[in-house]
Amino acid sequence: MKFIAHKRSAAVEQWLRKEIAEQKKRYKKIVAEQDALSPKRDKWVAEFLHRIQTRGYHVHFNQMRKIAPEEIPSKPKRKFKVVF
Repeated sequence: MKFIAHKRSAAVEQWLRKEIAEQKKRYKKIVAEQDALSPKRDKWVAEFLHRIQTRGYHVHFNQMRKIAPEEIPSKPKRKFKVVF
């Protein structure tokens, strides 16, 4: 694949470097916030899994279905991934 050759001015290169640095800084801040939220998120997931096993969820109007423990997937070893 060939790319179109082009040149950027020094001002544009400087602006790009500044923007990239700011984006990396914002990304690191978001990741840190998500990591700090991890214990709460684990608690929310556990509460949800307990709720759908004991109370169930609505299949249709007033019909509820409980999830059997063997239907619950095991927790993966990897870190919980949040897409943003």
